[in-house]
Amino acid sequence: MNLNDLQNISDSFGNTQRMPVLFLGHGSPMNAIEENQFVQGFRKAAQEIQKPHAILCISAHWYTRGTFVTAMDMPRTIHDFGGFPKALFDVQYPAPGSPELAEETVELLAPTLVEEDHNWGLDHGAWSVIKHMYPEADIPVIQLSIDYTKPPQYHFDLAQRLNKLREKGILIIGSGNIVHNLRLIDWKNIDTVGAGWDWAVEAREKTNNWLLDGNFRNIIDYQKQGTFLQYAVPTPDHYLPLMYTLGLKDQAESLSLFNDELIGGSLSMTSVRIG
Repeated sequence: MNLNDLQNISDSFGNTQRMPVLFLGHGSPMNAIEENQFVQGFRKAAQEIQKPHAILCISAHWYTRGTFVTAMDMPRTIHDFGGFPKALFDVQYPAPGSPELAEETVELLAPTLVEEDHNWGLDHGAWSVIKHMYPEADIPVIQLSIDYTKPPQYHFDLAQRLNKLREKGILIIGSGNIVHNLRLIDWKNIDTVGAGWDWAVEAREKTNNWLLDGNFRNIIDYQKQGTFLQYAVPTPDHYLPLMYTLGLKDQAESLSLFNDELIGGSLSMTSVRIG
């Protein structure tokens, strides 16, 4: 690709007011078809920002060796879960893709090698939340995978190279859960909002304070912070999307929380808006 080609891609997304960045606690796939305070929070978040030209989503559920970006015209809806009602498997989210945005993302992240992918689609970390925000499925959506071989600082730094997209009307969404330990779910309180084990309560309180104080160092170095976060983040897949949201924050930008609740003992729905 030459410089003129890259400029043409960049020009296809006109300059806009700087877009905010979101981290969405997506929780159970059932949130895709249920009506509750969390999906209402997703809708409200969309109503409070200008309609994006396209969406770039970093989902906990596309966890790869190396980094990939979806580059197909029409990504499929992936039902990457089991044991749920047929109604959930029947859901389709037929948003278009954007090969142009995928190509620009590859260029922005250079020299990191990012490969264009034509097989993945939209997993439930993406479509189960975006469908509430933009139910008409009329906004192009691409996904960027998470390289599981890299530490949190790597993902935080990589995200900073995507900042230019915010000036082009691109909404960047990280989708995961800050507290996410499926092995320790309190099944008696699986649908009880506010239910959390002591370690989950501590993890929520500490991470919220760090987020609001701008203490991202402790969040990046979560493995050094104590037992409560080791329980809250037994594996990094749902935590790392937060790195992409925080990595895009400018010093002067505001940070706010919404959907800030524990559920089922060991999950947090806490979501973050920057800008």
